[in-house]
Amino acid sequence: MQKLTATFLEEGGDLALRGRRRLPARPDRRRLHVRYRTADGTLRAITCDFVAGCDGDRGVSRTAVPDGELTAYAFDHGIGWLTVLADAPPPAHPLLATGREGFAAHFPRGPHASRYYLQCPPDDDPGAWPDDRVWAALRTRLGDPALVPGPITDREIFRLRSLVHDPMQYGRLFLVGDAAHIVSPMGGKGMNLALYDADVFARAVRDVVRGDDSALRAYSERCLRRVWNDQEFSHWLTRTLHDAADSEPFLRHLARARLDRLFNSPAAARAFAELMTGLDPTGDAVSRNVLGNLSGDGD
Repeated sequence: MQKLTATFLEEGGDLALRGRRRLPARPDRRRLHVRYRTADGTLRAITCDFVAGCDGDRGVSRTAVPDGELTAYAFDHGIGWLTVLADAPPPAHPLLATGREGFAAHFPRGPHASRYYLQCPPDDDPGAWPDDRVWAALRTRLGDPALVPGPITDREIFRLRSLVHDPMQYGRLFLVGDAAHIVSPMGGKGMNLALYDADVFARAVRDVVRGDDSALRAYSERCLRRVWNDQEFSHWLTRTLHDAADSEPFLRHLARARLDRLFNSPAAARAFAELMTGLDPTGDAVSRNVLGNLSGDGD
């Protein structure tokens, strides 16, 4: 994000950081006025043909849509993650593990830091996880008794949840990324979906300038098809890796059967790889373009 911001500003972009923004009360009108107050208190307004609401799940964009215009589909997975950031050696490759003790993961965050995840009750308290308990749980769940610890710089607990708003547009306001949908972090689909939305929207606006508004009118339908596909995959992966440690034997055996199939069936492994890398089953050219831009640059 820092690199994107720097490039945008270097190329002459006007970016209002830390400004208090207020979207129009009637985003269905033909001309929109986005008013905001800068950090020094100056009131400004931008007149525009379209607004892209890219301000996340708790931003102001969606609040500009009147009640009853959007349908929210929400799902709580009933799973919590303790997420830990530490100045500890990163792994050569991202690691995911599941077992009787629960799910765990280890990801690199730069050359000298690591991000760890530990499955826990969704209403757990971070204070109940002192350093010694964190490292003991990670060594057990990751199967690495020699895991090197380091100073923990941040820890918090969050619930795994999913949310989709339908449609992703109202009038001339278009919701993009987390403003329209939240996906379980399993599979890493959040950023990919946001970039897909942005790419579809940008191309649709380009077509409008050229006299064709069909892509803009189909924006929500097109994006939601991808959203639900990725929601299903993330839900499947979430259940598989967490049910494999479930205390309910039936669910545990089902999850482990799914994992066995991934390792023993070339067809299942190929389908998993396509879904994991984000290949659109429809062969969407936009999907291929976004995937190509992201290759080799994942977080």
